[in-house]
Amino acid sequence: MTALKGHLGHLQGAAGGAEAVAAVLTLRHGIVPPTVGCARVDDDTEGLGVDVVTGAPLELPAGGDLILSNSFGSGGHNAVPALRRTT
Repeated sequence: MTALKGHLGHLQGAAGGAEAVAAVLTLRHGIVPPTVGCARVDDDTEGLGVDVVTGAPLELPAGGDLILSNSFGSGGHNAVPALRRTT
């Protein structure tokens, strides 16, 4: 799991599109970018199976061919596209 807001700032209406482009690039290059500004993960997430990418990029697992790009906007404008890598 990663977040790009630290990389890009708040893009308001363009945030969902930028996240989708980043998700496609993650699938294409097989590299998950780190969450900028996240030095420590909350202890409550341990044991949940959540792998938060911090510090350095992480290679996408060999079976990693599906990404969910969450976009939650004000006023209930929410979208979660599922993007899949194909060969």
